[in-house]
Amino acid sequence: MAAFRVVNLVVDEPGMRLDRYLAEKCPELSRTQAQRLVADGLVTVNGQVAKAGLKLSAGDRLSVKLPPPPDAPLSPEAMPLNIVFEDSDLLVIDKPSGLTVHPAPGHPHHTLINAVLSHVPDLPQADDLRRPGVVHRLDKDASGLMVVAKNSRAQQRLISQFKARSVVKAYLVLVRGRVTPDDGVIEANIGRDPRHRKRMAVVADGEGREARTQYHVVRHIGEATLLEVKPETGRTHQIRVHLAAIGYPVVGDKVYGSRSDKLPRLFLHACRLGFRLPSTGEYREFTSELPPDLEQVLAEFG
Repeated sequence: MAAFRVVNLVVDEPGMRLDRYLAEKCPELSRTQAQRLVADGLVTVNGQVAKAGLKLSAGDRLSVKLPPPPDAPLSPEAMPLNIVFEDSDLLVIDKPSGLTVHPAPGHPHHTLINAVLSHVPDLPQADDLRRPGVVHRLDKDASGLMVVAKNSRAQQRLISQFKARSVVKAYLVLVRGRVTPDDGVIEANIGRDPRHRKRMAVVADGEGREARTQYHVVRHIGEATLLEVKPETGRTHQIRVHLAAIGYPVVGDKVYGSRSDKLPRLFLHACRLGFRLPSTGEYREFTSELPPDLEQVLAEFG
């Protein structure tokens, strides 16, 4: 059986709770997972087992034992891929709704990454072996553009662009209600919903992680609004949580409050993706039209 992986950290942001600090410094951990590791005695601060609510001081030394990834290797699966662009470093893929990006507990097969492995067998392996080549994600029910790296150098250069917020990401989103004003910015921290562990929520300042979302009204359609949305940060469920928090939930969103008889999935489509190619530094931007099921919904709402 694979051994635990030990991560050692030196605190550079004093005053934060231990569980929050772990969730921010270890991207593979949610805050709930960090709390579970602390409760299981797998985290020490200056050599001592600590509680999740401990306030950290500058220079504190943390040791974290992360559980091993699943032993089962990822298997290539011959599945259709809509490849928009490909070079020696990456693939830009137009993902259909209903396709999970990478394997997860309870969903080990039939994912986008299984399909990509059939096309590119030697995807770069990250620390999390379930996510080779993954640079960013789309919700299972969302559709649209994603980039997948074909080698470790390209993966790191793309991740750096996402961290620097230099990647252009735009989504077409249909929401309930007539959004006003026509242009706006939502700034509100996002963290785990304390009442529902599998959901995210807007949380108080000092909690969760900073999140910022721009939106622009494309047009009003009856009692709904089609938006172009640009998330500046990349928090889990960010667009859905932010729009629901200001009273305009995404049509078809069963989790955050707007089921639809007209649409069995989210009206959330990644329509534009722009970044610099790792090999040349050239800026390229890719677009994706709304799929037929979302076009049909617009016609029905209108």
